[in-house]
Amino acid sequence: MWTFALVPDDSSKPLNTRHAVPQPGHRRKPMTAPKPQKDKASKTKKVLLSLLIVVVILGTLITAGYFLKKLIESKYFFCKRSVKFIPIDKACDGKDDCAGGEDELTCLSDFKVNTTFPVRLSSDQLILQVYSPAAGWGSVCSDDWTTQHTQTACAQLGYTNKPRSSMVRVDTLGFSLENGPFRAVMPETTSTPIHQATMERKVCRSGSVVSLTCSDCGQVGSQDRVVGGTDASIEDWPWQVSLQQSDQHTCGGSLVSPRWVVTAAHCFTGNKRELSRWRVVSGQTHMSTLGGSYVDRIILNGDYNPDRNDYDIALMRLSSPITLGESRKPVCLPPQPFGLAAGASMVVTGWGSLEENGKVSPSLQKASIPLISQSTCSSSTLYGSYITPRMLCAGYLEGKVDACQGDSGGPLVYLSSSRWNLVGVVSWGVGCAQKNRPGVYCNVENTLNWIRTVIEKHP
Repeated sequence: MWTFALVPDDSSKPLNTRHAVPQPGHRRKPMTAPKPQKDKASKTKKVLLSLLIVVVILGTLITAGYFLKKLIESKYFFCKRSVKFIPIDKACDGKDDCAGGEDELTCLSDFKVNTTFPVRLSSDQLILQVYSPAAGWGSVCSDDWTTQHTQTACAQLGYTNKPRSSMVRVDTLGFSLENGPFRAVMPETTSTPIHQATMERKVCRSGSVVSLTCSDCGQVGSQDRVVGGTDASIEDWPWQVSLQQSDQHTCGGSLVSPRWVVTAAHCFTGNKRELSRWRVVSGQTHMSTLGGSYVDRIILNGDYNPDRNDYDIALMRLSSPITLGESRKPVCLPPQPFGLAAGASMVVTGWGSLEENGKVSPSLQKASIPLISQSTCSSSTLYGSYITPRMLCAGYLEGKVDACQGDSGGPLVYLSSSRWNLVGVVSWGVGCAQKNRPGVYCNVENTLNWIRTVIEKHP
């Protein structure tokens, strides 16, 4: 017989006592509906748009400030000590317009040379020669020559990188050198300047003379706009630089050491005498204002004649040496005498105008042109008496290929013994690529004495 026990009625208790049960008189708070995704995206867009507007405004103000600064700098010189502006024409005019003559402290200068630089390399064999007033130029015998003498001699000649010497037999020098005069180093003179360390000799005991290779100048890894030219790469002409005043390309120039640039004196006429406005841009195939080097000296040849463009050469010293590489490398200064024959093929490079009175080229240009003899260039049908010994002419009498505006100060180079030598500096001409009006260049060989003296006196 089945029996059932009575169980108390628990139906009023919750199944899970851990959860709260709403009590009478209390209501749950209503759940908040989530904001639509569109509202969140709209708010994000508004924030981003506001940030973008702020960035644009700041960028506009910075750009406007930059160009305003450049505009003011192109018209005025700021005197820091007296806190005032003066017209740019008054800077470097020989008068103190700022307190303490501040406007006359950072200006270009000129320099004359009345003596002969006593050391040179001669012929394509780079024979070391020393000058004495009594005997003239004498080739240095290899007698008692040392590595230290090599370093001392190369240091006198300027740009030095891994200098080395070799011996050349006297009987292979050719008539102009094999008969002397000769000089030889004296004992214990390894650190004495070479022209002071040598004495005269009738013959070399060793039967040979010293040949010097002081640097890696003029060497490029491979091998014409200039009017009639073609596109060029800076790696093939790594000594080419752009001289810029207030971020504007003004002239070309040539690196002859990590710190020195050869250019034309006429590039600095007018209000271009204040150093802080100049930058030297190197290592660029395409025209750029970025990465320019500051300049702490501009030295004009003291004999420069602006009316005749005679002695049209200048040197710029960079505030600090540039780092050399494939796109930045000095060109060689030529040996003496160099003796180029008429018709010798040379190369001129630059960013100058593509046509007479045209715009400068955005990319580097090159052109091959022949040397014109001095007698032809100074004839009445060409330039007559305007041509001086400090000038040489290159180009075609029929025109077509020539340097032009903006190429001034740039290099004219010649390849000899696998090295490019700086033989000319773009100087002047009548028009660009006109018939019987070839380009005229400052003759570098003729001004080597001045170049080497300036570099030595301003280390």
